[in-house]
Amino acid sequence: MTNHKTRRAGIVRVGPVEIGPGRPLALIAGPCVIESRDHALFTAERILETARRLGVPFVYKSSFDKANRTSIRSERGPGLEKGLEILQAVKDTLGVPVTTDFHLPSQAEGAAQVVDLLQVPAFLCRQTDMILAAARTGRPVNIKKGQFLAPWDMKPVLEKAREARAEGVLLTERGTSFGYNRLVVDMAGIAELLDLDAPVVFDGTHSVQLPGGLGSATGGRREMVPPLCRAAVAVGVDALFLETHQDPDQAPSDGPNMLPLESLEPLLRSCLAIREALSRS
Repeated sequence: MTNHKTRRAGIVRVGPVEIGPGRPLALIAGPCVIESRDHALFTAERILETARRLGVPFVYKSSFDKANRTSIRSERGPGLEKGLEILQAVKDTLGVPVTTDFHLPSQAEGAAQVVDLLQVPAFLCRQTDMILAAARTGRPVNIKKGQFLAPWDMKPVLEKAREARAEGVLLTERGTSFGYNRLVVDMAGIAELLDLDAPVVFDGTHSVQLPGGLGSATGGRREMVPPLCRAAVAVGVDALFLETHQDPDQAPSDGPNMLPLESLEPLLRSCLAIREALSRS
């Protein structure tokens, strides 16, 4: 297995942020779903303040549509047009790069007019048309590993994106299905992803989901986010993906697994300390 210090993966540039070996630990973060322009600016500014204090490169993430909600009655978000307007406002006001997921190949080109990074959802990571559509935009692509895939199953996915001439590819670990309503994170699996020679992101909040665990909604164990993130950083990931909210219990989507904004800085400080210790060893 390749040691993370000797990996040859290329650097992926997301606006001014560089993600990959030899670069600072990056942060992709924001609320699960776009709630309003004011809320997006509020959360982005709070995260940016924390990131600047700690010297962490930051990409803002929020979804214009949650197309895979458990219930048909669940809130999905503002939609493509309004959502992109809000993400553009975050970029223009705060000067941070932004990302969002998309759910149909036809959405990629429009989203790429605003976002700096396109995200392929885990459930759609093997869909060739999704990857081709993302690659053709000229934007870098973050492909989330499906909960149903082994780490080495992402090699053909990565090759597919590269053969489509994707500008840059990130691979994100977000847990693996384990029985009913449960995900587990395999740290050896993260090491296997690192061996694929692409920058690796750890999604610390979706990894603690309990899919469908509340019957008509997805549950989660947000108290497990910090230990899993610290372990992933110790293995050698290049970035953390964290959904965060000032009041997760009142959030319209993924509240049980989102990290409270007030908990973000302590978590990042501990992860940076681990990374610094590794760099000295």
